[in-house]
Parts: sequence; C-alpha cells; structure tokens
Amino acid sequence: MTGPEMHDLVRRLYPLCRSITGPGLRRTLEIIGESIPLEITEVPTGTKVLDWTIPREWTIRDAYIKDATGAKVVDFQDSNLHVVGYSAPVEATMSLGELRGHLHTLPGQPDLVPYRTSYYAETWGFCLSQRTLDGLVDGPYEVRIDSTLADGHLTYGEHVVRGASSQEVLISCHVCHPSLANDNLAGVAVAVALARRLTDPWYTYRFVFAPGTIGAIAWLARNRAHVDRVAHGVTLACAGDSGAITYKRSRRGDAEVDRVFAHVLKDRPHTLLDFSPYGYDERQYCSPGFNLAVGSLTRTPYGGYPEYHTSADDPDFVRPEAMEDTLETLWTAVRVLEANRRYENLSPYGEPQLGTRGLYGSLGGRSDTKQAQMAMLWVLSYSDGSHSLLDIAERSNLPFHALAEAADALRGAGLVKELTG
Repeated sequence: MTGPEMHDLVRRLYPLCRSITGPGLRRTLEIIGESIPLEITEVPTGTKVLDWTIPREWTIRDAYIKDATGAKVVDFQDSNLHVVGYSAPVEATMSLGELRGHLHTLPGQPDLVPYRTSYYAETWGFCLSQRTLDGLVDGPYEVRIDSTLADGHLTYGEHVVRGASSQEVLISCHVCHPSLANDNLAGVAVAVALARRLTDPWYTYRFVFAPGTIGAIAWLARNRAHVDRVAHGVTLACAGDSGAITYKRSRRGDAEVDRVFAHVLKDRPHTLLDFSPYGYDERQYCSPGFNLAVGSLTRTPYGGYPEYHTSADDPDFVRPEAMEDTLETLWTAVRVLEANRRYENLSPYGEPQLGTRGLYGSLGGRSDTKQAQMAMLWVLSYSDGSHSLLDIAERSNLPFHALAEAADALRGAGLVKELTG
C-alpha cells in the first residue's frame, strides 16, 4: 500500500464511532478484513480476563443538546467526539447549571472538541468546544443520549502471516478510538500495509487489532499458555503526524527488538525512550508476569502534539508521506530481524584469502567497495557462534545490510555457515 492508499483507509474508517465494544468496533474490523483476512474473537460480557472483567457492550444511535428554540447546539451526528464514550442513556430537560457538570471542554484550545470516555463508571456527558459553551444561555435544554449498555461481547481481530519459524513477531494496534485519525487509524493503516507486504518470512507475524487495555488484556488472557512464542513485538500508534519517529524500548530495555530499532534509527532524526508503564498496550505485554519483548513505535508520542485527543486529529492532520516513512522504518526493522543470524567461521585460523575465492574481485566498481570489504572482515572476525550480525553491526558501526550481504557472500564461498537454534 502506498501513502495515499493508507490515507484513503484512514478517511474511510474515520467517521465510525468506535469504542472498546460495539457496532463501530465490529465495522472497523470488517473494513480491515477487506484488505487482510482477520480471525475474529468475541469475548462475552462478564468474562474474567486476568484481573479485569469484560464490560457490558455499548451501542449508541444518537445524541444531542437542543436549546429552547429546538436548535441542536451539540449534535452527535456532526462528530462522534461530542459524546463521552460509554455514556449511559439519558432523556431530560435541564438548565445550563444542571447540565454544566456533564460538559467537557478544552479552555486552552477553545475551538476544539476533546475526546473523553468513561468505560468503567456509569455516567454520561457531552464534549464541545469552549467557544460553543461560552455562547450558551441559561436554558432550558433538551438533552438526549440514545444509547444502550447491555450484555454482549468485546471483539478483536487477528491476522497471521505464517513463517518458517513458529516464533512470532507481534504487531499490535488499538482500534477503540472514535474519530481520531493519528492516534488510532494511522497505526492501523500502517499495520495493514505491512501485513500485505510480508511474503514467505522467517518469523511468523501476528497482527492484533484490539481495543486498548482491555482488548490486549483479553488477548493475553486467552493466549497465556502460548505467549512464549512471541520473540519480538511492537505496538503501533500515532503513525501519521509530521514529527520524527519515536521508539520506546520494551521493559527489558536491551531486547533484540530494542537494539534493532536503535540501529535502524541511528542515522536519522529520532527519539529513543526508555520503558515506562504508561502509554499504549506495550505496558500490558511488558507487565512483569509476561515481560514480552514488545516496544512502541510512534511518530510524536501520545500527548506530545496539540491535536492529541481532540477534534483536530482529523484526516487532514495525517500525512500520507509520514505514514509511508513509518511503514518503511518498520519494514527496515523487520528486515533486520529476519536476517539477524549467527555464523561460524569455517576458516578461523588466520585471515582466509578472499581474493582467490573471487570475493574481492566481485566488488569491483561498487561505490561502497571499502565498506563491503570491511564488512567481510568483520563477519569473519566475529563469526564465532556467539555473535549475531546485529552484535557485529553495533561493534563495527557498519550498516546491518552491508554485513548481511557480506555473510551471504562468505557463505556462498564456503567460508562461514549459518547456525540454527
């Protein structure tokens, strides 16, 4: 998928009213499933998942606030951000004073509508711009939220690309936010694009599209006996803004996936963050009992841009070229993970003669001849069975791809062999 194609997917998904359960979430997964096949899991209300319980399912049909003339001053049909997520049904007439405790604004950003939720405490509310609130008179106001909280299911989807190995790379995206294009949909679009690009990989790649927190917890609870198959992973969000790439390390801090991203980002503007137990679902995958090697890949991270969790995070805020750059960064990391092997030097006593094997001659005319020669020497020197190509890349400060090419050439000449296990 190209940047414009990813952007088209963002625009198509944007109007849907997503939450941690309900029709908008299911419809989102249906649309993703048009691009990549998904296995859908439904977890019933009341199911115990680790220390949590699957809540009732939320369905919303309409909501508004009407003034005394019958005009809608706040209308869910204009933006699904206008209703606090998981609002209980309400139908009442009240004054502005009575209503005010249920209204949420951003005084510092008076033209924007905030995103607010109340998943686990039954209440109701509306979100509106501070400018709209400032223009309201005392009332009375007709207030209506046509919603349902009832026993149902939590839904998540998985797409698996089978590889030669049963060891897995986990790519996880949250799909619970309503109309927020960068914090949610851009990451989804990049994940879909990566899934479509993968062919015949070494690792098995598992893509999880689940509601934030409770969805990842439900997935972990249902896969508790098999999480040891996750060798590497990353949560993907905020993938389409104009900021530089940010990678947050896993709780382990020095996992292979952490080192891979540090290596592929070192020659470009970026930010590397140490793990903290706040953010996206990496905090669930990295919780002490699981301690999976799952980092977080974003551009500007959560809370780091003014449009975050506001109505300004719309499709025009998301840039196709930024999503392309995020995809290529992720793809480069995947290629390093795929090729990071250990080798054994089959001629370890002294430096083998490369010229007689045609290895130096094959480099003639290349603009990177010196780098390629050095890569061969580094691979030979550290192919002792205990150093991976990534180890050698970090020590030599040579690009990983140069060392991978050198290893291939040396293997073809019978000078090294790839180790398995």
